[in-house]
Amino acid sequence: MKITQLRDKEETTALTTMDIETWIEKTKTEIKARPVTVFREMLKYTLPDERCYGADKLPKILPAADFRRTEGGKQMKSYNGIVELTVGPLSGKSEIAFVKKRAWEQPQTFCAFTGSSERTVKIWVRFTRPDGSLPQKREEAEMFHAHAYQLAVKCYQPQMQFNILLKAPSLEQFSRLSFDPDLKYRPDSVPFYLSQPAGMPEELSYREAVRSEKSPLTRAVPGYDTERAAFMLFEAALKKTREEIYKAENDGARPKENDFQAIVTRLAANCFYSGIPEEETLKRTIYHFYLQRQETLIRQLIRNVYEECEGFGKKNNFGKKNSLGKEQLLAMQTEEFMKRRYEFRYNTQIGEVEYRERNSFRFYFNPIDKRILNSIALDAQAEGIPLWDRDINRYIYSNRVPVFNPLEDFLYHLPGWDGKDRIRKLAQTVPCGNPHWVELFHRWFLNMVVHWRGTDKMHANNVSPLLVGAQGTRKSTFCRSLIPPAIRVYYTDSIDLSQKKDAELYLNRFALINIDEFDQISATQQGFLKHILQKPIVNIRKPHATAVLELRRYASFIATSNQKDLLTDPTGSRRFICIEVLGTIDTNRAIDYEQLYAQAMYELDHGERYWFDPAEERIMTESNREFEQVSLEEQLFYRYFRAAKEEEVGEWLSPAEILDEVGRNSAIPLSNKRVSVFGRVLRKHEIPSKRTKHGSVYHVVRLS
Repeated sequence: MKITQLRDKEETTALTTMDIETWIEKTKTEIKARPVTVFREMLKYTLPDERCYGADKLPKILPAADFRRTEGGKQMKSYNGIVELTVGPLSGKSEIAFVKKRAWEQPQTFCAFTGSSERTVKIWVRFTRPDGSLPQKREEAEMFHAHAYQLAVKCYQPQMQFNILLKAPSLEQFSRLSFDPDLKYRPDSVPFYLSQPAGMPEELSYREAVRSEKSPLTRAVPGYDTERAAFMLFEAALKKTREEIYKAENDGARPKENDFQAIVTRLAANCFYSGIPEEETLKRTIYHFYLQRQETLIRQLIRNVYEECEGFGKKNNFGKKNSLGKEQLLAMQTEEFMKRRYEFRYNTQIGEVEYRERNSFRFYFNPIDKRILNSIALDAQAEGIPLWDRDINRYIYSNRVPVFNPLEDFLYHLPGWDGKDRIRKLAQTVPCGNPHWVELFHRWFLNMVVHWRGTDKMHANNVSPLLVGAQGTRKSTFCRSLIPPAIRVYYTDSIDLSQKKDAELYLNRFALINIDEFDQISATQQGFLKHILQKPIVNIRKPHATAVLELRRYASFIATSNQKDLLTDPTGSRRFICIEVLGTIDTNRAIDYEQLYAQAMYELDHGERYWFDPAEERIMTESNREFEQVSLEEQLFYRYFRAAKEEEVGEWLSPAEILDEVGRNSAIPLSNKRVSVFGRVLRKHEIPSKRTKHGSVYHVVRLS
């Protein structure tokens, strides 16, 4: 069995595989540089809400599967059936030893070891199908792994006195390389048997037994671990307090360096959020600032801060209620309850508040509906908090809920670009005979990303690739694969142009719209399609609202068809990049989405042009000739007329006169609508013309 190791370098990520026994030896011993030990020392001086960058120097270990490097990133080679559980946070060596002992008592435990932070225990559990096999297709492995993770949590959580940190199950789930000489390994562990599931598991609510005291510091046994941990955390809190005071002074705001009350107050708050017990904070503050004579004052200051941070929910030592009013107390209780039990965010992409439960298998955010609102109210009342529907609505639809834009969140959390061109390589997976396709696709891709960023509100991405080919060439699969799985919910291949209001809302709701079966769009819908393609913003009045809102447009378009004669605009169309797919598109190649979009962000930040210039528009117009429908008027015109040459006499006729002559010689009826657009047909074919006081006339020669 092989596991995968990833090591981040300056411009790339190195991927290696190793036998499980090799990894065990690497974990039991440490190289001369002692990177894990150095990281643990750095972590002791880091507050819980701060990132310790020393972790980036440790390689990532992926136990679930054996991966191999590809041009687009990495691809699963074989699935191992290993599920990793993380127990913590733990207070010290005594709790780590206890958890490892309880894990080792389970015959299914394949491996148990201390995490790289020395605050968690990692437990590896093996799963197989009833016949001893494992899925080897990635789709099947992902479903199997998700069900296996839930089963492992449900089996191991009751055996532990500490929380299993729930993580979204993924084949790429990793932990950092650790150091544990006492690592426990059982190569002949009993695997869990799990039948191959047919789909992903539902996000059923699962609440673990959460300890009333969450701070691992207050659980530490008396002795060296407690004293050392408290010392390190207090020093880190003191450092953060000094930085905050220095920043406030530079900004011209209080507190000043001699504002003793403000300094102690801020320090006490940082100590509280670091998990330092109140009495420990008091003792270290007094000794640090040499304030033994003012212990009473310091004690009261720190007591007030700790009570405030706890939400003013407790009574004081004399059994009297605090001085807050009823409404203030309810507001404090509501905020504490909401943050403890749920996570909320206002999704600007869909214009709705989303939620997920903490300490549950709900790893993904879902929109809030009436059923959820009622459940939240009942959960609060079960805890003795008098919350009603109106109180919950007031909280959820307020500035207490942070604003979240999924597209911007994805784009602005990408790593640096490694310099490899992935956009053009992605275009090259589409076999076609158009020599300009790769460059045109690159330009369109940048245009799509720039509209996700919202930096160009004056123009729309009014150009759409149009893939034409036989069934089974994976055109739709290619379109869907352009969007990363994390934001694929903002992709759609279903848009009804007959519902104009809904279609315009799609411009704000989705990131990419695939017009599948483009040839099914009727002639009456072509005008509206042209309208929404070039619409830079969305002006709409939502149901039951009085004001007209101006919404951002995020959507770009792409289209597919099995038929070649698609374009009906008689002037030709510069709004489509039409290509004929000559073979099956290679959609099996793994796509490194982070680097794909990092390239787009880098190029846009460095001034790369994302709009189509006149030369490119001419190229598209010429390339699209073979995809245009030859209208009835065109066919009849060339049956009875041709364009006059420059020195030829010919006749100067208006479009109506030409059609009238055609009508006399043809039994096919021509309506007035056809007459009104016939001039566009003549201009498209560059028939010589001139302007007269009676309108435009065209220089033609009758065919005998």
